[in-house]
Amino acid sequence: MSGATAILKSGATLAIIATICTALVAATYTQTTDRIAANEKTLLEQSLQPALANTFYDSSVSESRLVLDPPHGLPGTEAAIIYRVYSGDEPVAALFVVTARDGFAGPIRILLGVNIDGIVTGVRILQHRETPGYGDKIDARKSDWVHQFASRSLQDPPVARWKIQSDGGEFDQLTGASVTPRAVIKAIHETLLYFEAHRDNIFAATATDEES
Repeated sequence: MSGATAILKSGATLAIIATICTALVAATYTQTTDRIAANEKTLLEQSLQPALANTFYDSSVSESRLVLDPPHGLPGTEAAIIYRVYSGDEPVAALFVVTARDGFAGPIRILLGVNIDGIVTGVRILQHRETPGYGDKIDARKSDWVHQFASRSLQDPPVARWKIQSDGGEFDQLTGASVTPRAVIKAIHETLLYFEAHRDNIFAATATDEES
């Protein structure tokens, strides 16, 4: 075998090996990416469920998502996210991810579930920087403060009572903290008003792709 032939043969062998390695890497990447995406979706579904207490649905909550860029009419200057929840083809609830702008230590990211009749199904605090031991009790892991909003609506209490008790309202406040609960209550009330005004459009809108 001549030197040139040996070089060509070696080159062909290396090319085949490189092709096989590339295919294996691509297959591994695809499988890993799919697994990561599936895990992320599972975690997202689990994180959304606490705001849907006593709500019957058979849809994947995370699959019918809207992303609303500001200005959108909901609390906050960041993008707002709405997850539509269905039983069969019938809408049963919407989950809002909104931002209370005026927390004591900065914006407070809130998850709020509202059923088709405009009744709160649950509230969870997703992100905040409120004072430990005081304002951070809005977090369900710290206290049961957010549970008082379940089953409330624009009619219960009336608009004038959507305040903390020290302001003449219906809702418990936090010992040593008033700015934080005021911000959360205001954001919940504003979201309920938005839902009442835009309910039909929310469920008629085309879902937003996850990549957007």
